[in-house]
Amino acid sequence: MALQVQVYRPAPRTSIGSVVQNSSSQSPWSTKHSVVCVTGDYHQLMKRKERGLSMRWRAKASLDTTAAAASASEDVAVVGKVTEVNKDTFWPIVKAAGDKTVVLDMYTQWCGPCKVIAPKFQALSQKYVDVVFLKLDCNQDNKPLAKELGIKVVPTFKILKDSKIVKEVTGAKFDDLVVAIENTRSS
Repeated sequence: MALQVQVYRPAPRTSIGSVVQNSSSQSPWSTKHSVVCVTGDYHQLMKRKERGLSMRWRAKASLDTTAAAASASEDVAVVGKVTEVNKDTFWPIVKAAGDKTVVLDMYTQWCGPCKVIAPKFQALSQKYVDVVFLKLDCNQDNKPLAKELGIKVVPTFKILKDSKIVKEVTGAKFDDLVVAIENTRSS
């Protein structure tokens, strides 16, 4: 993932007597550069250090740029993996799944049965590669979506086809969940 940021280099400093001043009257940071920052750029940073160049940089990015980059990477479900969703990313991922079966695990951090079934749910995502597996933490932030989906107990598994809920399994009933997935896939 790449993110465009603005980088400011420190302004040159001059000394007048015993007082050190910035040569720029506005700010100690000057010379704005627009760069693309790619994760894993460690080697280039080390080359700068080896050449004795300054590594003091201040980066600034707009919230819109970072939010767009984050949402672009989150609106994709990966096959063979459980994808964490929230109130903003759930429906776009479900719509992108098209006619594929989507299984949503609605859980909470404090729920014991949720923790017990989580590794089994992960194993199902690796077994059924034609199914999209999602999980939603029913915390305060995601409460509107949880209400919209009609959650009453955790864990609750919602199975969707063509963006519509077709089956529901409440509780940590693994066998019932497998049967529901099999039936939805075959219909």
